[in-house]
Amino acid sequence: MKIRTGLGFDVHKLVEGRELWLGGIRIDHTLGLLGHSDADVLLHAICDALLGAANLRDIGFHFPDTAGEYHNIDSKILLKRTRDLLLSKGYSISNIDSTICAERPKINPHIPAMQQTIASVLEIDQDDVSIKATTTERLGFTGREEGISAYAVVLITKE
Repeated sequence: MKIRTGLGFDVHKLVEGRELWLGGIRIDHTLGLLGHSDADVLLHAICDALLGAANLRDIGFHFPDTAGEYHNIDSKILLKRTRDLLLSKGYSISNIDSTICAERPKINPHIPAMQQTIASVLEIDQDDVSIKATTTERLGFTGREEGISAYAVVLITKE
């Protein structure tokens, strides 16, 4: 059995006039994330971790922000396509461990819905999707509420 790990990171700027999408769900907030797609930093970090683990480059390579077809796309579609790329190389997803860095809004109440959504898109067990939330104690761009970042580590296997 081949076992591989991957690390993903993403960051997007918080702005007025956009919806806030994190972990595949819409969260009520006065600001949203700016990006070519829906700017879901958590799903983007997970995509990058999965792609990296399978040596399939990164999210920008497969879903470039220069392509009109990805403008305002739901990142759950990108996550599903990433899963399909892994499956085409014979890999399966064992688990995901992720962290969202944001001062506001409070993320913890939304974690179960995010886990369920991600597990459903990837067709894995909800128990295999770990999501944690933290602040940066008001330090840096996240602390100033200028943006939100996310990290993800994944384990994939091939028989």
